[in-house]
Amino acid sequence: MVWSVVSAELAAHTEGRPGNILDVGGGTGGFAVPLAEAGHRVTVVDTSPNALAGLVQRATEAGVADSVTAVQGDADALPGLVAPDSVGLVLCHSVLEMVDSPAAAIESIHAVLEPGGAASLLVANRAGAVLSRAAAGNLAYAMAILTDPDGRSGDRDTLSRRFTPESLSDLVTQGGLVTEQVHGVNVVTDLVTVSESGSEQALREFELATATTAPYRDIATQIHILARKPG
Repeated sequence: MVWSVVSAELAAHTEGRPGNILDVGGGTGGFAVPLAEAGHRVTVVDTSPNALAGLVQRATEAGVADSVTAVQGDADALPGLVAPDSVGLVLCHSVLEMVDSPAAAIESIHAVLEPGGAASLLVANRAGAVLSRAAAGNLAYAMAILTDPDGRSGDRDTLSRRFTPESLSDLVTQGGLVTEQVHGVNVVTDLVTVSESGSEQALREFELATATTAPYRDIATQIHILARKPG
């Protein structure tokens, strides 16, 4: 789902030209390297020097090192790392759950996006976490995530927070962006096996069919929003 949205955005707005993409928290280049292979210029900002070293190696092995730039830094400091109003597409996947201030990160993304540029935001969904733990019999963890103000299971939780579609959309709006699309990612994939669902193709088709349809979308493992900077 995320790849299809990102690909459609690039196809619609780059018109065959190389796009200028920023991947915040992009790590070793799971998105960045394939996008560079597709002809785009990608800058990856990540806090981990080891991840960025892996990115450079991966890009080199793929023959796209000239199209990928690795920058060490934080999500809330993008304007000091990337020129303001210069990026057509920002990817921020599985980052807002971890940063000190999601609001500051969104404001930072807004600052570097060019007018009319888009942001692909992917976060952990509170409802999905509650249901998956309850289905696994971990009712204490499910209840903790359900009732905690930040959607955490306790002090050992690796995430600082989990979102709802509404809370993520509100955060986007407060940061000056406009939500255009909301998707659920992994509506049932984490709950069933391929053998139970029939086949990988059947599971993929079900995910695509439910990704934009409430209430199924709202109980997915992750929430994806495509938002745009007014231009």
